[in-house]
Amino acid sequence: MRIGMWMAALAMALWAGAAAAANVGFQRIEIPVAGDKPTQAGVWYPTAAPEVSAPISLGRQSVATNAPVLGSGLALVAMSHGTGGSFADDPQTAHALAQAGFVVIAISHTGDTYDDRSRSMRIAERPAQLERAIDYMLGEWRDRAALDPRRIGAYGFSSGGFTVLAAIGGEPDLSKIGPHCVEHPHFYDCQLNRTAPGAAPPPALAHPAPVAHDPRIRAAVVAAPALGFTFVPSGLANVHVPIQLWRGEWDTVLPQPYYAEAVFQALPLKPDYRVLRHADHFDFLPACSEALAKAAPPICASAIDRAATHARFDAEVVKFFRAKLR
Repeated sequence: MRIGMWMAALAMALWAGAAAAANVGFQRIEIPVAGDKPTQAGVWYPTAAPEVSAPISLGRQSVATNAPVLGSGLALVAMSHGTGGSFADDPQTAHALAQAGFVVIAISHTGDTYDDRSRSMRIAERPAQLERAIDYMLGEWRDRAALDPRRIGAYGFSSGGFTVLAAIGGEPDLSKIGPHCVEHPHFYDCQLNRTAPGAAPPPALAHPAPVAHDPRIRAAVVAAPALGFTFVPSGLANVHVPIQLWRGEWDTVLPQPYYAEAVFQALPLKPDYRVLRHADHFDFLPACSEALAKAAPPICASAIDRAATHARFDAEVVKFFRAKLR
């Protein structure tokens, strides 16, 4: 018995050491969607090919573009961005996971990106887009043979956090948005509800289409989840996967206790609950390039060393997925 346990621990240690030494490959892909526009996405993965500096959105990343995948039986992590973002919002976390031996698929949610806000109020559609991305990676991606379909995780920030909570079994009560916004009209989500293209009066959100749940997802990291107050205990009763839940200590966009704290209180199995010290909402994103700082100052302003903070955050995310997606 002891020999078997020792051998298993040694195998895990060797796997972790080998994965950490990997370079990172990158592919930009389009995922076909029946009856809709293709979903734009990026894929990061371990590779033996050398990395070079390459552009991504308004920044750069160190990757081996379109290089061969290194390894087999790899775990997959699907990433969901915040409202008005894109798959390129957090290449640093994606890179850290890929360097540690994971394959990462990050999608741009159609109609809720920086250049197309036409569906930003149709948040209940997002989990199905994430599910389609997982379908594509397991069934159509050119390197799908390298994946282990039993080892699937999900990561979401802000509206992406809502997306992941719904995808792992959460049932939001969107009828709560109306009363919430009557009480807190100055909150960011309520301002968005009033001003976003195609925004509907809150009562129209009371009976949305059913959200898609994906039982293949075995572990989730949820950072600063939007609309956390819409998840009451009965709405999270069917969520049983391990979760690492984060909030920013000084989040002024999604202030406590209405978002991450509300989710923590409602979850039947308490998550690994973390606080990003001294952090505001957008400090969960990497340090901005000079071009992005000029284009979007509110996203890039920070009172902390965002690069150092994000590196520590990424290390905890990697550690969590390593432990839960064995």
